[in-house]
Amino acid sequence: MAEGLIPYIYRAIKRMRREQKYYRSLSTRPSDWFGLPSSHRKVLRPPAIKLGSFSEGGGAADGETTGRHRRYRSMQDFYASADDAFLPESNGRRQAKEMARFGSSRSRPAAAANAKTATPGGGYDCNAGVVAGVMGRLCSGRLEFVNTARTTRHLNNSSWFGKEGNPNLLCGMKISELSSPDLRSTSKDATPVLRLLLDDVESSVKVAESLDPSCSPAGLAARLRLSLSSLNQPASATHLLEPVKIHLWKLSYRLWNACVDLSNASELLRGDPPSRKAELAELRHVAADMLCIAGLPLAIPSAAFKSASFFHKTGLIWHELGRFDLAAGCFERATELASAAHSEGTSKIGDEEERQLLLDLHIARARTAWEVGDRNLAIALLNRSKNLILGSPSGFRSLAEQFLLFGKLDLSKKSPEGRSDASRLLTEAMDLCEKGIAAARSRGASGGVETLELDGLKSRCLRFLAADRLQAEDYDGVLKCVRALRSGSVVPPAVEHPSVKYVAMKAWIGVRRLQEAERELMGMMASKEVPEAACVSAAEAYLSNAGPDKAGSVLLGLTGRCHASAAAALRVVQRVAEGGGRGRAKVLAELTADEKVVALFQPSAATKEREAMHALLWNCGAEHFRFKDYEVSVDLFEKSMLYVPRDEEHQSRRANCFRVLSLCHLGLQQIDRAQEFIEQAEKLEPNIKCSFLKYKIYLEKKDENEAIKQMQAMVSCIDFNPEFLTLCTHEAISCRLLPVAIASLSVLLNIYSPGKKMPMTEVAILRNLISLLHRSPNNELEILKYTKYARTRMVEIGVECFFGKGAVGSRELNWLAGISYNMGLTTGNEKKYEFCAKFFELASAFYTAITDEEGVNQATSCKCLIISVGALLNAEKQKEVTLVDSDVKLALEMLVRAEKILPCISSSFNDPREAQAVNQSLHFLHTYCTYELMNRVKDGGRSQQLQLIKSFAASKSCTGHYLLQLGLAASCSEHYDPEVAEFALNACLSALIASPSPDYSSISIVIRKLVCLSASRGNEVGKDDGTYDIYRKAYQIILGLKEGEYPIEEGKWLAMTAWNKSGIAVRMQQVANARIWMKMGLDLARHFNGMDKYICGMEEYLANFERLCCVGDGGNNEGEGNGGSRNSPTTGNIVQICRE
Repeated sequence: MAEGLIPYIYRAIKRMRREQKYYRSLSTRPSDWFGLPSSHRKVLRPPAIKLGSFSEGGGAADGETTGRHRRYRSMQDFYASADDAFLPESNGRRQAKEMARFGSSRSRPAAAANAKTATPGGGYDCNAGVVAGVMGRLCSGRLEFVNTARTTRHLNNSSWFGKEGNPNLLCGMKISELSSPDLRSTSKDATPVLRLLLDDVESSVKVAESLDPSCSPAGLAARLRLSLSSLNQPASATHLLEPVKIHLWKLSYRLWNACVDLSNASELLRGDPPSRKAELAELRHVAADMLCIAGLPLAIPSAAFKSASFFHKTGLIWHELGRFDLAAGCFERATELASAAHSEGTSKIGDEEERQLLLDLHIARARTAWEVGDRNLAIALLNRSKNLILGSPSGFRSLAEQFLLFGKLDLSKKSPEGRSDASRLLTEAMDLCEKGIAAARSRGASGGVETLELDGLKSRCLRFLAADRLQAEDYDGVLKCVRALRSGSVVPPAVEHPSVKYVAMKAWIGVRRLQEAERELMGMMASKEVPEAACVSAAEAYLSNAGPDKAGSVLLGLTGRCHASAAAALRVVQRVAEGGGRGRAKVLAELTADEKVVALFQPSAATKEREAMHALLWNCGAEHFRFKDYEVSVDLFEKSMLYVPRDEEHQSRRANCFRVLSLCHLGLQQIDRAQEFIEQAEKLEPNIKCSFLKYKIYLEKKDENEAIKQMQAMVSCIDFNPEFLTLCTHEAISCRLLPVAIASLSVLLNIYSPGKKMPMTEVAILRNLISLLHRSPNNELEILKYTKYARTRMVEIGVECFFGKGAVGSRELNWLAGISYNMGLTTGNEKKYEFCAKFFELASAFYTAITDEEGVNQATSCKCLIISVGALLNAEKQKEVTLVDSDVKLALEMLVRAEKILPCISSSFNDPREAQAVNQSLHFLHTYCTYELMNRVKDGGRSQQLQLIKSFAASKSCTGHYLLQLGLAASCSEHYDPEVAEFALNACLSALIASPSPDYSSISIVIRKLVCLSASRGNEVGKDDGTYDIYRKAYQIILGLKEGEYPIEEGKWLAMTAWNKSGIAVRMQQVANARIWMKMGLDLARHFNGMDKYICGMEEYLANFERLCCVGDGGNNEGEGNGGSRNSPTTGNIVQICRE
């Protein structure tokens, strides 16, 4: 036993070492050291190393050492050696040595006075005092318990409440204390360790008795658990003597009574934490465990049942707190104790009390098992409890009530296994009631209280069994239970429970016997015992099966039966409205239109029900409105207005009803009726909604002007929202009134503000507006106006701010650029060149704003610029009005911008041929437009034209056909420039001839133009050599060609003009010129078919001409010699021949 003291001694030493730093600040008395605050004290734990062991008698001799372990003669020797081993030589060491002498009589009172120290929570910690007392007595060779003084008020139950506990609380039961012999008289029988542990337990019990109700006893329970665990060691528990057991029983009773006092006192405290009950239950559990450790003293009668009673009551408290694991443990321990005592026959309590305790334990265990979901164990425990009844009516009643409780729980909630045992449980309860009634009658108490209680319990079982059968849709079983309840064998018919009629009605409905169900319902309404809620619920169930036709009579019956008749009527109407349909809606309208029903909702007390009735009718009308059943919805909306008061407070709701009725009549195409309702609504509440509905009515009437006026008036409404303009646009489009839709979007665009919340972005408004304008013809001017507005806004606020960022902004910009381009093409095809020029100019601006890496949009922008200038020139010719200088300047600027883009165009095409063709065409158009605009420049324009044509002719984009166009433009325009025309045509002729497959039709045109230009220049200069060169070149081209390869008409024209030129030369007496022109004409005529009839005459004329020229030459010589005259006959003959 001495070895058991070593941990306590070691803990004391270790604690002194922890507190060494406080020694110098304290007094020299050991008792002062034990007065340290609790915050400086720590829980003492057993040592981790093993010190030496004591031996008394056997082993080595005194003072002899064995191995590393030393044996000591006494405790003082051991402590002194421990002091030398663990404490340094200091003031603290000296104080520790003084503590070793603490057992002297001089120091004991101070230690006892300071042993009990206050804790922060208001309780007391006795560890320091106990250790001090133990150390002193160990060192002095004596073991005595130090009785710590009480410093707190003991809350006695009688002093607080004047009676023993609170009879309403289970924890308020107070067990009388046992009288036992004084333990001091048997101190010789108790070992020092056991005495030390008992003193520690008793000190803890005293702390519990003196504990303040506001303090937490959690630490106390842990401390007691630690002491009991040490006490329950085999070395201590197996040798407990009878006085020790009785002393432990006494301490257990004292601890239990302290818990009762604390529980009763805590009920009076405000804000008692929920954890307090659990802490007190833990103390009760400790008290019960203390009895279990103490065992069964012989001096205590029925000790096992008393110990079981402790565990039973503790388990009930744990069950109440929801700690079912602890509750189950207590019940099982109590059952073991009680069952063992009952089987051994050691108990002196009467058999009935024993069986009652066992029955209560089984029922309690069953309840706990049911709570944790172990249904099988719970039912098995209840079945096992039947053997403990033995004809007791109260036992039958308790067990039947528990079966009934489980049946009710199972009936209200399905089991986790998916099965229901409610019917079996309720049947068992009813069988127990019948057996209990029979047992009571056998005892001669047929009309006693027990019999009446069992009869009432049996009727409850029958009612719940009927409910179970109703839930299982066993309607015949329900009716059987009802018949049993009404037979008078259970309870008199006069006191029938209200639920009987209800389940009977539900059962009759289940077997489709509605007359009997109606009779039960009317019986419920006639009975004052039936609650109003049950009547209304039954009426709802009946109407859901009987149909809406019976609703009238049921509703009238409820209005006379229920005090809250409006609420009852509302529930009936709700039941009628369930399921929907036209038939139910019509019945609903008839019921709510009845004057008696409307009068129920008029009092101010029925305001809530009246609003609910209005909402019900409104929702039903809205549902039919969604299905476009406007006739029914009109009827329901009108009936809903019966439940809206006509005061000023409800004007808004009435106006809302009028607006909805207007919409319904619009759906029915009753335009005039709709207008009447909306005018009434506008009188009550003028707002944007009324204005919009009036606008919609004008649309239905196809009155565009009034609709536009009403739409414009909407802007002036107080609650105007731009969203309504969007709705106006949609409504106008649906009615195919595009001018109204365009006007709506125009107003929306006019009120647009960047900082204001708008339904659409500005670019979206413009896009929709332009799209609507496209649907109508001859709207080019409006489209151009809004497109220009878009370009202006883009320039003002930026591309991203106007169109948006990301893909959305790109789509908007591409759409506007594309629509401008398409409008340019459309107006160009329609020869509306002025619009065409504007649209292409705008398209160029939009395409320029589009950023792309491939450069496709840049090429399109260049094309738009050039086409725009071309359309501008065409518009000038069309209107026959000369362009003003500003337009010319603007067009030249556009061409300059296009010229900068032209070199980059070829890189935007994947096909080189396509790139070359586009580049050539754009380069030519650019050159052509530039040439035309230079003709209109007053200063310096014409001097640059020839250089422009020469630059184009030297470029890669130049072709013969393009030069032909430029030559024709220079030769045929009002601003005639023969030099430019001649250069262009000669370059064109060279290019055409150099082609691998010359186009002789184009060559013929060039030659004719060159002949005409040369002829005009020859007339001016007075020479004709250049013209002959052109003819000579043409002859060289024609020579060797196949028949028909050169245009015949052009060939004839050349031959005839060349021949005719000879006549002019003859008149001008230019014989040589005449001869060469005749030969040229004759040579050209010989290469074309159709000139055969002329060739003979031409040859004859040429021969005569040559003959006359020869004769003339001879005469002239002779005449010259003879001084001949200029008017010789030969010359006259030539002229004559030519005239012929």
